[in-house]
Amino acid sequence: MTSPNTPIDGAALLDQVEAFHRRFNVFPREAAYVAVALWDAHAHLIDAFDGTARLAFLSPEPGSGKSRALEIVETLTPRAATTVNASANALFRLVEADGGTPTLLFDEIDTVFGPKAGGNEEVRGFLNSGYRRGAKSLRCVGDGSNQSTEWFSSFCAVAMAGLGSLPDTILTRSVIIRMRKKAPNEKAEPYRRRIHEKQGHALRDRLAEWATTVHDQVAEAWPEMPEGVSDRPADVWEPLLAVADAAGGHWPERARAACVELIKAAHDGDEASLGVRLLTDLRDKVFSGADRMPTAAILEVLHGLDDAPWADLNDDGKPLTARGLSKLLSQYVRPDNTPIRPRGIRVGSGTPKGYYAEDLTDAWARYCPPPPEKSATSATAATPQVNGGQSVAEDSGESRHMLAETGTRPLRAVG
Repeated sequence: MTSPNTPIDGAALLDQVEAFHRRFNVFPREAAYVAVALWDAHAHLIDAFDGTARLAFLSPEPGSGKSRALEIVETLTPRAATTVNASANALFRLVEADGGTPTLLFDEIDTVFGPKAGGNEEVRGFLNSGYRRGAKSLRCVGDGSNQSTEWFSSFCAVAMAGLGSLPDTILTRSVIIRMRKKAPNEKAEPYRRRIHEKQGHALRDRLAEWATTVHDQVAEAWPEMPEGVSDRPADVWEPLLAVADAAGGHWPERARAACVELIKAAHDGDEASLGVRLLTDLRDKVFSGADRMPTAAILEVLHGLDDAPWADLNDDGKPLTARGLSKLLSQYVRPDNTPIRPRGIRVGSGTPKGYYAEDLTDAWARYCPPPPEKSATSATAATPQVNGGQSVAEDSGESRHMLAETGTRPLRAVG
């Protein structure tokens, strides 16, 4: 036991918090233990930050340890309030209640935002706005005709657990832990609330005590971000890195390594929007260096791609059409800031509609991930090639049959 006047070793305390999680949680990667321990501590310093990271435990199947992870977080964070479902009005009042900023824990968050939940825009608005200090929403208070309006704050630390995914506006504000079922060789100690909750609360109280000693330091901190971490990911990780720097020891280095790893994992796990998927497939699988492509040729290649949605895109199982292609691409703009539209492409004696690579370059640069590396000898496409004054004979039934059989299309010089 340490005396009341003995300074608290922040690094050792975070080690204990991490060890407590390890007793009961099996996380998918080491970086997750680091991030969750830092998140627990950051909740005690919420008043020192301009923003807060959401913490999301997500999995594709039940029984993956999400609720248990949230239960352990509950024992370690200040004024923890766990809910499975709550109205936006109740959440606003909880944040405004006397006694300090709560730590809000949402279990079964998929019931709020899942496919059968109907959107729940008010709760989504609460979670989005509460990411930043000073965020307030105007609400009506009172009964019947005797009502007035008041501003309510939504700024608080929020951790969530659920099946599937979450709206992008929430995911981009979150540290995401993709949970999974334990393998046979992965063991966790059974959690017994009557015994272990007291142990967690003892650590919680030590975290609160330590937080008071570093509050001013953290409030003035501008932690250095790992190379390549900027914009929204930097906003998410700034409070966690500030906690790590205040703790010292091995935590600053471990925190930055975890930051890079989890940001990359979140990016790898993202499902691109349909528009971004289309742009990427056009760049990498359809054009592949060609400077123009007729619409019919584009659709034929898209429909033939494995592991792509284009062949049965619609609810009725029908494939992407020329009209659907135009509608998706018109959301993006050409380098001259006008919408991407099909244009006439000279093919022999005809000018069928199609698309030019030069119209897509700005959208490719802005929205698509870096292109895959290709060797100099690799085949550039199973797509029709049109370059250097050559074009594709789209209006020929024979040519379309050849494309289906060979994956290539004959090229004719344009006279």
